[in-house]
Parts: sequence; C-alpha cells; structure tokens
Amino acid sequence: MKRTITLFLLLAVIFMPAKAQDVENVKPVKNVILLIPDGTSLATVSMARWLQWYNNPDQPKLNIDPYLCGTVRTHSSNAPIGDSAPTTSCYMTGQPSRTGYVSTYPENDGDNDIYPTDPARAFQPLTTVLEAAKMLQGRSTGLVFTCEFPHATPADCSAHSYNRGKYEWIAPQMAHNDLNVVIGGGVSLLPEESEAYLKGNGYGVFKNDINGMRSYKGNNMWALFGDKEMAYDIDRNPAEQPSLEEMTRKAIEKLSQNPNGFFLMVEGSKVDWAAHANDPVGMATDFLAYDRACGAALEFARQNGETAVIMVPDHGNSGISIGRRDCTGYDKLSKDQLFHQFSLYKLTAEGFAKKVNSLPNSEVQNIFREYAGFELTPEELDALNHCKDYKNSPIPASERSTDGKGSLYSGSLTSFMSKLLTSKTCFGFTTGGHTGEDVFLAAYHPDRESLPVGMHTNIELNHYLCALFGMTHGTLEDLTAQNFVPHTEVFKDFKCEIIPAKDEKGSPSLVVKNKKKQVNITPFSNIVILGKKGQEEVRLNSVVVYVDKNNTFYLPAKLVEYLQ
Repeated sequence: MKRTITLFLLLAVIFMPAKAQDVENVKPVKNVILLIPDGTSLATVSMARWLQWYNNPDQPKLNIDPYLCGTVRTHSSNAPIGDSAPTTSCYMTGQPSRTGYVSTYPENDGDNDIYPTDPARAFQPLTTVLEAAKMLQGRSTGLVFTCEFPHATPADCSAHSYNRGKYEWIAPQMAHNDLNVVIGGGVSLLPEESEAYLKGNGYGVFKNDINGMRSYKGNNMWALFGDKEMAYDIDRNPAEQPSLEEMTRKAIEKLSQNPNGFFLMVEGSKVDWAAHANDPVGMATDFLAYDRACGAALEFARQNGETAVIMVPDHGNSGISIGRRDCTGYDKLSKDQLFHQFSLYKLTAEGFAKKVNSLPNSEVQNIFREYAGFELTPEELDALNHCKDYKNSPIPASERSTDGKGSLYSGSLTSFMSKLLTSKTCFGFTTGGHTGEDVFLAAYHPDRESLPVGMHTNIELNHYLCALFGMTHGTLEDLTAQNFVPHTEVFKDFKCEIIPAKDEKGSPSLVVKNKKKQVNITPFSNIVILGKKGQEEVRLNSVVVYVDKNNTFYLPAKLVEYLQ
C-alpha cells in the first residue's frame, strides 16, 4: 500500500500548480487557530462590513481586514464546486474528496477527477491535521461551532465517513477521538455511550448549561447548546447560549494550559445556513459574530507570540450581490438608501418566523414595526396568512393557496420572511446553493515572512497548516498508512469474523482469533477488547472506522501484535 500511496502522491504533485507559499520556510509555531466562516462569499464580507460601519461609524473595518493576504481555490475531487464536507476535509487532510465525504479518500471518477486519484484507496479514512497534532506532538485539540457537532466542518477535523449525514457513525468517533474541548450545538445528538465515555475519562459535560460551562475549572470539556444547531447570533438568547466569541475565548483558555500547544478550529457555521435560505440578515450578522471570534483569537495570538491564526471560508454560497437588476438605479443609491432599512432588522428570517408563530395574528404589524422598521402591505399580509406553516393565520389551512400568486407566496414561512426582508433591499441572489468562486484568506503569524501570501489551492492550504506544526503532508500520509489499514491486510494470517449489527442503525463488529488469543473490535471507537472473555481493554490513539461499501474495518496495523 505504501508504494501505491507514494506513486499517486508523485502524480498529484506533477499535476499540481506551483505553491503560492514556500512551506519549507514557514516557521513552526506552538499553537494554531483555524477559523472558518462556512459558505462565505466575498460579497457577504462586504455586506457585513457595510452593516457594521453604518451602525457604528467608528468601526469601518473588520477584525480580519488587516490580515487579508490572499485567496483560496476550493473544490471537490471531481467538481469545481464543493460542499463543506470535502472542502474542509481537504484543508484537514490535503486530499480533495467528493461531495458528502468527511476526511475520507474519494472514489475514482476517471477524467472528472481534478487531480489523479488511486482507485484502490476509495473510502479509506484520512488522517487530519488535528489528529496528527494530537498523536505525534501531544497538543491539545478543540472545536468550536454553532451547528450540531457531527455536522460536516467539525466532523472533518475529527471523524471519517463517506456520508456526512451518518451522524450515528460520526458522533461516536468525535467523542472517542479524545478532543480536549468541544463547544457548540447538538445536545440531542450525543449518544449515551459517548457521554459515558467522556465522563468516565474526566470530562466536564454540559448540556444547555451556560453557567456550568463558564464556571468549570477542568481543562477537558464538552458543552453543547440547542437540541441540534444553536441559534443565529442575532436571534440568540444570551442568557441561554454563549456567543461564538465567548466560546472561542473559553476554548483558548482551556487549550492553552497544555505546554505542548494546541490546535483549535472555530466555525461560524450558520453563515452558510443563512446563505442557503437567501437570508441576508443571518448572513451578515452571523459573519460579524464570526469576525468577533476572529478578534478574540487574534488578540490571544498577538499577546502570546507563539500562535498562528488562519481565517478562511470553505466555499462560497448563494451568489449574493450588493445590487440587483430589478432595483432600478441601485448603482447610484446612497449608503442610507442601500443600508438604512437593512440596519433596522433585528431578527433573521428564521427569527421572524418563530416570532410570528409565537404571538397572535393581531400582533403581526407590531412585530414588523419593532423588529423590521416597516409595516406589511395588504399583499404582504395576505401572503403571510397563506403560508402553510404559519400557525396563527386567520385563514384555515385547508383554504390557503399560493396558486396564481406572486413570488412572496411560494415556500415555507421562513422562505417568505427571507424574500420579504430582501425585497426591501437592493441585494440579490443567484442560487440557494454553493458557488465556485475563490474565497478570501487572512492570516496572522508572529513571523511575517511565514504568512501565506497569494492564491492557494485547498491542497496547498493543508500543506501550510502542516508546516505550522513542523510537519509535511507526507506526515499525514504516513499516519494514514499506519492507523487506517484494511482489516483484511492487518489480519491476513488470522481468522476474521464480522458479526452483523443487532439492528438497522447499528454497525457490525469484528472478531479476530488465533488458537489462544482474540481481539474484539467495535467500529467508530478507540477502544479494543482483548481476550475471549473480554479480559483487557486497549485504548488506541485513533478511532476504528467501518465502511459498509466495502465491508471493511480500517484500523491500526499494530493491532496484529496482540495476536502474535
């Protein structure tokens, strides 16, 4: 396998463009903080900056602005436009992958592959920068985000799956990967076994407990808020859910206690969600929340002197523009005409939907006067009342119809709110999906000569992240070759029996035997049981991954030693 890996690495290098940054000359640092605003196009940054400046004339610039240094071309293995799973996977592993793949080697797609891929490696888990920093250098690791914790971007750092939606595979991997700090959404998604594992290993586990998170004295913790994702920042109840900035500061406080250093990934998750919904309020305000988290990370880095900070989206989304064709004369509008109405919005589209569903219909105009700065026209009020998921409509559900009506009438209540709020601006959208433009790159390094200046590919950004830890991409490949080997190769001289899952949502287990010894392996965990009666528990420094596509367990090669 090593020979095959080396051959395809060589082919990838031959077909790869020249590096924008000479990583051999990058000065390694003690700590690395990577901050990703998911699905953020450059126009989103501009819109957020204008909103901040309009509301606060003494703040014309964002925290990231002095550190903007280049762009990143981000893509899947076989398509120029990627989703969060393969794009952040590439940042983490150096290997572009397919839509939906979480730090997993892609299937070969022939001429569609942008760089050569090895068909023999399809579905193999790939070691991430986070995992390498933990395993090789003893650094602490942490994740901060506002989506649910098994969602694509946090999962990309600490789990492996060809299907980003398989939370039952991803969630236990994240718990068993021994991350030191996890703060974000997803209370309902933490399995009982995973919670027991964390508590049994000395973690503080807090669920919808902001005071517990704030007062906890230990350094290892999971703090989750919201049944699944957390609220948008502008909709958030600060007494119940912390801001992204506070979560970032808390994670840095805990992780920085390790003398070996740390790796922290912070995601402004719901910029992307708002972009999918074509909700400019959520996009701008959640990006500003992300920028405040960047400010916290940069403040620590400047004071610490041994920390690098990288700020980069994983892909664009929505094709948003400041200017819309049917907004006549938009290019001559003053800043007041472009941004005054926008500055009056106090809720996202989702927030407005929840608000009107929580109060009687008689309060609708008061809601819009207070939270949007305008009243609904008769046509807009009629469109609201015809929304099928508007609970307080005076029109019976059976009598509501969108047939033959205008564009405001189509879609859900949240979709109606997005269209309504946008209609009062001159912003435009081309899509409700991802887009393929380059994304911004901003960075801080205590040694300015080590900054990543220019246009990078997503592969090269991984090489830069590795260099910050004094590693190379080859280091990740070596760890992959050691820790994610097919069980048929590791145990080729022994009897292997795959025990079927007990139910549809479960996964099979693996039993390997010789005459005197036995290894019992459960996937998506770092725990292996030795002995026919389970006499001994072995804790690995990586997780075992099962792939149903090829009925294969990927595990450390050294496990064979327990049978020899």
